[in-house]
Parts: sequence; C-alpha cells; structure tokens
Amino acid sequence: MLESIYEDAAAADRRHNPLNNFIPTLRSGEWSDIGDRLHMEDTHICITDLAQNFGCNLLGEEAISFYGVFDGHGGKDAAQFVRDHLPRVIVEDADFPLELEKVVTRSFMETDAAFAKSCSLGSALSSGTTALTAMIFGRSLLVANAGDCRAVLSRHGMAIEMSKDHRPCCNNERMRIESLGGFIDDGYLNGQLGVTRALGDWHINGLKEISGRGGPLSAEPELKLVTLTKEDEFLIIGSDGIWDVFRSQNAVDFARRKLQEHNNVKLCCKEIVEEAIKRGASDNLTVVMVCFHLEPPPHVVVPRPRFKRSISAEGLRNLKSLLEG
Repeated sequence: MLESIYEDAAAADRRHNPLNNFIPTLRSGEWSDIGDRLHMEDTHICITDLAQNFGCNLLGEEAISFYGVFDGHGGKDAAQFVRDHLPRVIVEDADFPLELEKVVTRSFMETDAAFAKSCSLGSALSSGTTALTAMIFGRSLLVANAGDCRAVLSRHGMAIEMSKDHRPCCNNERMRIESLGGFIDDGYLNGQLGVTRALGDWHINGLKEISGRGGPLSAEPELKLVTLTKEDEFLIIGSDGIWDVFRSQNAVDFARRKLQEHNNVKLCCKEIVEEAIKRGASDNLTVVMVCFHLEPPPHVVVPRPRFKRSISAEGLRNLKSLLEG
C-alpha cells in the first residue's frame, strides 16, 4: 500500500499535528468547452473507485479515485486513446496498488507504446496528447504529469502547484532534450511541438525512439506526492487553455469565491471555463475539480507578497513626454 511507505515517519508527526488526522470526503465536478477552436481535442475522466471500475476487488484496501485531463493536438485520437486505456493499464499492472508511483510511471510509458502500435493501423491515429492524472488514496494525493496541463492544490487558500508545465522554455527540459539529441527552435521542440512531454506523436520523425534510446519527446510523467491535511480544500486540474488566462493563485481565489457562494463543484468548474472565455482564452478548455470537504472553503485572508514599485527618472521623463504628446 502506497501510504505504508510513509506510515512510520508520519505516525509521530500525526501525534503532534492534529491536521494530519484527516480523511478527505471527495466531491468532484468537471466542465469543458471547445473554446475558439474548430475541433475539440481535450478530454477528461473521473473515476470514483479505480479498481472496482475494472472489476478488480482489492480486499481490505481503500478506494483509489482517479481523475485525468488529456489535451490532444493534431487530432483527438491520442487523447481519447489514453483516456480509455491508461486507467486499465494501471489497474492491470502486477504491482498495483502496492507500488503506485512505479505503476503510474510504467503505465504512461506502456500506454504510449500501445498507441504507437495503434498508429500503424491507421493514419488517423497520428496525433499526440498531454496527460495529467491525479489519484487519491486515503490521505495520499499522487499527481502525474506529462505536458502542460496543470494541477493546483488549494491549501487554506494558498495555491500549491502540483505539476510543472513541460514547455520548451523550461531549462531542465531543454537540458534533457539536448542530451538526447533534440533542440529548441523558436520556442518549439525540434521546431515542431510546443510541449516537451506527451504521449503519441509517433508520426513526427526524430521525436520519439532514436537508435534504441528514448527521443527528446518523453512520455514519462513527473510525479508529486503529498499527504492531505484538513487545510487542503480542493484540487483544480486544467488544460493549458485555462492557464493561459488564469494564474494558479488567481484560479484558487476564483474557485473559493464560487464555492463559498453555492458550494456546487460542477457549477464552479463551469464558471471557471466561462470566465476563461471572457478573459479571451482561445484554446479548448477543460477543468476537473476535486473537493476534499463537504463544506465550502472558509473565509480567510491570504497574505500576498508586498512589492515596492518605483520608476526611474528616465522612465518618468518618457512617461511625461508620452502624456504631453
């Protein structure tokens, strides 16, 4: 069991910290919109009990909830394939659920390879997708990300990013890519792709397998595991179209206000998407939200960093000249 790895170290902490004596009560919602695009390439999934969903009876084990957002590019086929296959691959892994982190990483890679085989059966399957999944197991939250979807946790009103955007501008990703023979050109991986990790895209030469080793476009997810406490309010998972117009803290603030108004998780997701459209988002838009309490978030004042703002003498002169015409 995943949680047992951390049980000894956490036991003493729980005795001293009552926040850790917490079992989340899960409520989830989702909403999506085509946005300003001709085709809808986002998709998502919400499964309350992953093992039971696939007929796997884990005696004595707590339910594992599974949530995912998949943002396709070059078509919807890869996103739908990963949505339909990844959960089953996870459940059917021999180490599920005892070594969940290894299982999830391995399952991303296996699902990517399975899609490659499907691609050989039809050119319509030549597409790619980013993938972000969240699994909740007791007090444990495990987020796996390959691409530029993002998961943000609200902890007593503070935004905690549970994933990193895998884009060519990221220095760590650039180093990994260059070590594998790839390059960044004008902000694109090998001059072709705006993300550095994704499943699919096997039809693009030079991005995946190169001489028996992994190519610069990786399907391996980055993982982040946290133990939830009473202060953790909800998790927002959004496709990149959401984060084009929302900063992480801004999304948490917006969601908290809406939940305080009506405490309806699905409606809150809908309102986030609608607000993104109002702000000029042009991409497909998908939001999945998981709340950890039955009650709405409490009213709190979240401290914000205070910045001193100043303008140089030269800036003042330039501003004065602009105002005077």
